[in-house]
Amino acid sequence: MPIDAARALAADPRQGNIGWDHKDIQLYHLGLGAGLPATDPDELRYTLESKLHVLPSFATVAGAGMAMMGGLAAPGIDVNLAHVLHGGQSIELHRPIPVKGSATSSAKVAALYDKGKAAVIVLRTEVADADGPLWTSDAQIFVRGEGGFGGERGPSAREELPARAPDRVAERHIREDQALLYRLSGDWNPLHADPEFAKLAGFDQPILHGLCSYGMTLKAVVDTALGGDVSRVRAYRTRFAGIVFPGETLRIRMWQEPGRVLVSVTAVERDDAPVLADTVVEHA
Repeated sequence: MPIDAARALAADPRQGNIGWDHKDIQLYHLGLGAGLPATDPDELRYTLESKLHVLPSFATVAGAGMAMMGGLAAPGIDVNLAHVLHGGQSIELHRPIPVKGSATSSAKVAALYDKGKAAVIVLRTEVADADGPLWTSDAQIFVRGEGGFGGERGPSAREELPARAPDRVAERHIREDQALLYRLSGDWNPLHADPEFAKLAGFDQPILHGLCSYGMTLKAVVDTALGGDVSRVRAYRTRFAGIVFPGETLRIRMWQEPGRVLVSVTAVERDDAPVLADTVVEHA
């Protein structure tokens, strides 16, 4: 069944209640590789409840997340999940995320773009608590074979990196068990754990979650370019440009500009194959 763009865009938002506490925050941070070295004061901010702060990318899993899958069940959207790819992710922070929270979530299809042989669905989630808005999150979902419904092609802007050498370069090793730990935060796709399922999907072994690379990258930027202060992050966006496997190493290149950090992320062991592109952290 083709996408019914008018119906999807006109559908009422899906409302829900979400909640989290320090255990959810700590588990998420550990899934990103936090806690090494275990007694490092800079790492204890991610792992010890008495010192805890919240990395803003936690917004992608808060309340067991997965608003993306709920959005794909919206009226007018009837797609084969085997043809679905997470194409990009953005978060806008309205204020720092608290360590313990109870909030309402409102999710809807914000845009639909027709790329000819594929469709891009923008799923927007807005989260607020009793004190007001917390964050707005957009997931860009690429669906193969679902184009041709007559919609706008949509934006295709790319973020040009400076010609100069990066201001900072960080390397972050991905533990062999990291995908197994990260999936406990809510993404149970067997692609990230089951070797047989991964082979059916065309991979030699399970791959790391794109949102895990996304979180690892933001942590590296906060720790090295923002003085370890998560409250400075205002917005964060990326395009998923390629896969990475547990056991590999992310090379995170950073270019600092007024109010933002431009980032390129590649896989070291595969000749710097692209992992994240068009990546920007906006900050105070």
